Amino acid sequence: MQTPLPYLVIGADHAGFEYKEAIKKHLADLGYAITDMGTFDAVSVDYPDFAHPVADAIERGNAQMGILICGSANGVAMTANKHAGIRAAICWQLEIARLARTHNNANIICLPARFVALPYAIQMTEIFLNTPFEGGRHQLRVDKIACS
Repeated sequence: MQTPLPYLVIGADHAGFEYKEAIKKHLADLGYAITDMGTFDAVSVDYPDFAHPVADAIERGNAQMGILICGSANGVAMTANKHAGIRAAICWQLEIARLARTHNNANIICLPARFVALPYAIQMTEIFLNTPFEGGRHQLRVDKIACS
């Protein structure tokens, strides 16, 4: 029996808009269910306005994993990581995307649109979504992330 695909939520600011649209289409073609939290064009916007709804959806259990994209990925990662239970990881290499899942059980991938090519961003996203958490000694570390 095949494992069901995770329900995803995606968001981006103006710098990540083009990547968001391409990644969303690619993943939808693969059968993923995706909710788009915006932005819906390339007009300049504030990244927290899109990072908070993505993190909220995961925090509330309305989505299992998320994708956030901005110019550097720093802003969306910092914003998302303010939410309880969110582990947003900035990924710029394939191995970083894999390790974010296997070692950190990250639930949001943050992509720097101004620093990685779109095909590479798509590949990192696929790796992130298809890599399971190893648990074990890594679970002990992940359990120490949240502030009480």
